Amino acid sequence: MSDSVLYNGRITTLDPERPETSAIAIKDGLVLASGDDAEIMRLADAGTARIDLKGRRVIPGLNDSHTHLIRGGLNYNMELRWEGVPSLADCLRMLKEQAERTPAPQWVRVVGGWSEFQFAERRMPTLEEINAAAPDTPVFILHLYGRALLNRAALVALGIGKDTPNPPGGTIERDAQGNPTGLLLATPSAFILYSTLAQGPHLPVEDQINSTRHYMREMNRLGITSVIDAGGGGQNFPDDYEVIQRLHDDGHLTVRIAYNLFAQKPGEELSDYERWIAMTEPGAGDGLLRMNGAGENLTWSAADFENFLEPRPDPAPVMESELEPIVELLATNKWPFRIHATYDETIDRFLTVFERVNGRQPFETRFIIDHAETISSRNIERIKALGGGIAVQHRMAFQGEYFVARYGAEAARQTPPVAKMLEMDVPVGAGTDATRVSSYDPWVALHWLTTGQTLGGLSLYGNENILDRETALRIWTQGSAWFSGEQEVKGTLAPGMYADLAVLSADYLSVPAEEIRQINAVLTLVGGEVVYGEGDYGELSPPLPPASPSWSPVNAEPSPAMRAATAGDAGANQVARACHDSCGNHCGIHGHDHGIAWNNPIPVRDLKAFWGALGCSCFAV
Repeated sequence: MSDSVLYNGRITTLDPERPETSAIAIKDGLVLASGDDAEIMRLADAGTARIDLKGRRVIPGLNDSHTHLIRGGLNYNMELRWEGVPSLADCLRMLKEQAERTPAPQWVRVVGGWSEFQFAERRMPTLEEINAAAPDTPVFILHLYGRALLNRAALVALGIGKDTPNPPGGTIERDAQGNPTGLLLATPSAFILYSTLAQGPHLPVEDQINSTRHYMREMNRLGITSVIDAGGGGQNFPDDYEVIQRLHDDGHLTVRIAYNLFAQKPGEELSDYERWIAMTEPGAGDGLLRMNGAGENLTWSAADFENFLEPRPDPAPVMESELEPIVELLATNKWPFRIHATYDETIDRFLTVFERVNGRQPFETRFIIDHAETISSRNIERIKALGGGIAVQHRMAFQGEYFVARYGAEAARQTPPVAKMLEMDVPVGAGTDATRVSSYDPWVALHWLTTGQTLGGLSLYGNENILDRETALRIWTQGSAWFSGEQEVKGTLAPGMYADLAVLSADYLSVPAEEIRQINAVLTLVGGEVVYGEGDYGELSPPLPPASPSWSPVNAEPSPAMRAATAGDAGANQVARACHDSCGNHCGIHGHDHGIAWNNPIPVRDLKAFWGALGCSCFAV
């Protein structure tokens, strides 16, 4: 008999044998069976937990095939998130309030996940506005891989002055007198951004553990049950995996994590992998925490950051000679690997190296090209011939306007060519590349895949490169499972698969397209165990200690997933337009019924309606 039964729902299993059912039975962390209510209830006895889905849509747990959860978790409680905030005025208010809460010597950090095109004002904050909001507390605001904005207090804390030299590939903007303004530019290397951020204070280990737990809860709140962690600079194995290992050992992991090992020091990448091959192997660990292979950085000379504000960078001529022995070492030891590659020109050079190595030492396991925004059909064919796959992310949702400005709208129509990849039968997994550029919110990514629109509403693609909703869901579940070699145990809700699933706040398969970004999970299970619940399922949600330290933005501001839930309630749906019928701005936090502003006296007693009418988009524009 089953341990638990979920019934009276609309369950998308992605199992071709039974693609949609109303009920599912779970036993020992696995799917026992799915079917109609009557047949599944026959698998329940007095000891079976019963959960009424009340007609809600259920999907397999989402699986981010390229993210940075381990690094992101260490910092989550320190970061102010601007995802989903509809106006710059709101962001500056949040910045001011957080600066007042943050004690010295800590910083206020806004690290990725936003675009100025999401704001009603359609612009970046100015340095003057940032300094006015936070005159005394250091502030670091990362904007894509293109630039960072620092207030005067941060310049002082970092010791950046008139005589500070520009680092290689980066520019410190200066005024007419040669003084730094606070703007750091990646021209084109993101090193100036990363290295500056790394100089900020860190949390103590116990706070990092708490922070990671809160970040995983946010993942669960969005329906994410698995990720593949692509490593990162300053994330050395095994030292910087202490926190995630402790959480695993203490039974506190609520997201399945497969992690890749990222080469750390330029010039010593081969030594990194020689050392790690002697220490561990792919698959080491268990179904909750396991090693997945090498990358996404195999050698620093291979980087081609997707900073569309700058011309395409060309990896150095030494790249091939540095990359080839690393790839051969990995192939010889049967290590899967992944590599960051934005542009087709770079991918072409990588594949030539891979083909040479494969001629001597045939690849016996998977490899992954990450990102692949401008990949050609020819190079998709070469990846397929070598047994590789492509992991795509929604970075164009944040940078599409910049890409169009540099390369034109026609080039953007196939950037990246996701539909072509699927048509050519190459393994494709979906993800976010969070947290430093894109949002970790998978529903932003699913909206982009199924509409072709940026956060600012720019339509990038024709119908030929827009996915139907089930296909997009499939690459976020079943597709991503291939990238950790787990396609036999996760990605569908077929019998014998992991009972990882999400019960959704709205029906992803039928809601209007503009409401996809407002979806979150109301109930999430990993291995049949509840890891998150809200509303009708709130009592099932396991307890979580308050965010630490006490000044954390997590204690003061709604998370992006919470904002999505607020935007998706009935009141917000009634106020989808801003000021008048030709206004495309809307506000999911305050409400935004233009009829209030135009047809009624100002509702000073109703704070939501008052600010919806006067304090948000229509005030700002």
